[in-house]
Amino acid sequence: MTATSSTLADDRLIVALDVPNALEALQLAERLGDAVSFYKIGLGMLTGGGLAVANELKQEHGKRIFLDMKLFDIGATVENAVRGLVQFDLDFLTVHGDPHVVRAAREGVGGKSTKILAVTILTSLDRADLDAGLIRAGDIHDLVCERASRAFDAGADGVIASPQEAAMIRALPNAAGRLIVTPGVRPAGAALGDQKRVATPAQALKDGADHIVVGRPIWAADDAPAAARAILAELP
Repeated sequence: MTATSSTLADDRLIVALDVPNALEALQLAERLGDAVSFYKIGLGMLTGGGLAVANELKQEHGKRIFLDMKLFDIGATVENAVRGLVQFDLDFLTVHGDPHVVRAAREGVGGKSTKILAVTILTSLDRADLDAGLIRAGDIHDLVCERASRAFDAGADGVIASPQEAAMIRALPNAAGRLIVTPGVRPAGAALGDQKRVATPAQALKDGADHIVVGRPIWAADDAPAAARAILAELP
């Protein structure tokens, strides 16, 4: 993979590297080239060399990196895990939005610049899923906003939420200066896949999102760079 400059890319678009292994991830990043400057690496890639990919893309190619680990455990374990992960010079790292987890993650960051993003409610879930998981009754959008507010109070730099909740979260008094990152973004006409609470890229940003995360509509496209450029062209 040759070094590329990402200075002209719009980092509001984060491409999810939801591919099986490090080789395919680096090949995809090479195809996308300067069109994309920000990548998400999740649990599915962790055992396939995800941290090595993060390090190579960050250190050798100047890309921004979002490590989507969704950490959840007792405070001491989360703190130690975060302290180890931030040594990779990550831009974003996710933890579950429970206040004790967020507080522990903040301690783990120490003086590093990694932003801690709190997961509210996964964009693949709906009310029926919450009922099955014994999550308290209530409108899912209201629950997302309440979790976001509590995560902000606990020290989160931002939250992960569906684009359908972006406007409500942005209106929270304690959301000023905080990031909203939205998975569940699909270009008009794209298949929903495993997402249930979705919106188009343009709508997500208009509603207050700072970054949108797009995976399958780009990496599964016949022409991934063209798919990325088409999404970028939609952004306001």
